[in-house]
Amino acid sequence: MKLHPAPRRAACLVIAALWTCQVAAEPAVRVFVSGTDGYHTYRIPALVISKAGTLLAFCEGRKTDRADHGDVDLLLKRSIDGGRTWGPQQLVHEEGGAAKVTIGNACPVVDSSTGRVWLAFTRENRAVFLTHSDDDGKSWARPTEISSSAMDPAWTWVATGPGNGIQMLQGKHRGRLVLPCDHRVGVHDARNSRGHSHTLYSDDHGKTWQRGKPTDAGMNECAIAERSDGKLMLNMRSYRGKNQRAVALSEDGGATWGAALDAPTLVEPVCQASLIRIAPHQPGDKRLLFSNPASTRRDRLTVRRSDDDGASWSALRVLHEGPAAYSNLAMLVDGTAVCLYECGVKDAYETITLSRFSPDSLKPPPKRE
Repeated sequence: MKLHPAPRRAACLVIAALWTCQVAAEPAVRVFVSGTDGYHTYRIPALVISKAGTLLAFCEGRKTDRADHGDVDLLLKRSIDGGRTWGPQQLVHEEGGAAKVTIGNACPVVDSSTGRVWLAFTRENRAVFLTHSDDDGKSWARPTEISSSAMDPAWTWVATGPGNGIQMLQGKHRGRLVLPCDHRVGVHDARNSRGHSHTLYSDDHGKTWQRGKPTDAGMNECAIAERSDGKLMLNMRSYRGKNQRAVALSEDGGATWGAALDAPTLVEPVCQASLIRIAPHQPGDKRLLFSNPASTRRDRLTVRRSDDDGASWSALRVLHEGPAAYSNLAMLVDGTAVCLYECGVKDAYETITLSRFSPDSLKPPPKRE
């Protein structure tokens, strides 16, 4: 029997709802909750897993309001059980007490050869700093400013991350630490025509850092992964007005970048996103995970899987249907994926939440008739 249009639409909604329920993740854990522990709002999550297997969840603690600039501190929570429970909130860095000093844009990376966790961040989006931990994130070294090597004097704005860096696995740059970053020259406009993505990289285990060449204009916050062929892929927040991500490749370890190409499958509302390898320590593996609010608005936090180095994205999983924004993915040693993301009921900035799931649980989206 043929369905009339209205019943057919209702049936499709039921099918979509059932599909969403079938792939529901383990119960999500609220790691940071806005309005608690002395902070008005928690934003801008970053996540890495230490060599010992500890999850390190960073964010910006915004003291008095939700604004990007103000009294903003860099915070951390640790989990030793795969993200199911979390330790107390730690203050990694703040300046000026109650003064309006903005510390943020956490960009951590783990050096697998030494176990050291490096953490880059910015002050007022005008200076770049670096700290590190040798005890699994329990304590952090006094930050060192690296703006002279991390910035061009002509830049008027800079951000590290936000999100994780990587360590390269193969080729002549094997062992290189690479951090995704972005910057601006001059005044921001609606097309971000003076904004670019770039990288910072180190070939001496974090002792010294160099900045890569900028990407095409109109790019912003970015995420990085190494493909199975050793090329680096930069997946970028794009201001081209198409509500889709842009992607560029590097054949020299992030020193220079090819053209920024549109990625129509990766719909975005102009927002940060995350990109990681599913097998982070297996050079030849082609599987990637990507997360973002897959919408033209900041909602529907979705994880996608690629089995061909990001050439296509054939499977997905919706972690949060409602308001959602920034996210960061990571892989546990047992093959479980974790995603730390901003989400809420009325708006996207009520919590920073963590979900656990298997990459194999991602499925092709249901066909709607």
